[in-house]
Amino acid sequence: MYKVISSILYFIIVKVSKSLTVHGKENIPQLNKYVATCTHESYNEVIMLGMSIFPTQIHYMAKKELFKNKLFGNFLLSLNAFPVDRENPGPSTLKKPIKLLKENKTVGIFPTGQRRQLTEDAPLKRGAVTIAMMGGAPILPAAYVGPKNILGLITGHAHIKFGEPIETKDLPKSMKRNEKLEYLTKQLENSTRQLQLELNESVNNK
Repeated sequence: MYKVISSILYFIIVKVSKSLTVHGKENIPQLNKYVATCTHESYNEVIMLGMSIFPTQIHYMAKKELFKNKLFGNFLLSLNAFPVDRENPGPSTLKKPIKLLKENKTVGIFPTGQRRQLTEDAPLKRGAVTIAMMGGAPILPAAYVGPKNILGLITGHAHIKFGEPIETKDLPKSMKRNEKLEYLTKQLENSTRQLQLELNESVNNK
């Protein structure tokens, strides 16, 4: 289902409407084994992030509440989404995305955990970093600027910018696990903010 729907969306959004510009394509890892992160203010980022690395399929973490309706839940599952309990995250929350990474697949995570702007008082959660570390995968940071309503995916124009991948396996062995998490989370936070600033400036100057 993911392949079919993403192919249709790619044709409409990218080929026909030409409503997406991707910056920093050279930073996308050649191997599919990585955690893709992005700023998150609307549902449009979910779609456009997928379009920006098409035909690679993204396996998205989604809050479990979206799966309460069995029919809609099954539809989400067919689109490579899988449920997580944001309120009570535990070891089981990590199993699925780590397994996907070890199968050389791409996992998509929005580190802020909800649809909101990335500001100084909204630090990124550690989930993306923890999963990437345990899955032995790099993190590909991205920022989005563009329409926030669904119709804008076709009538507007969106920009996604990828930064350099953040390696999670090359840290000194002397660092404790929490130190590594703190360090990588800060790296991801700084990279994402910088990407957002650069993208805003680039778009506003056009």
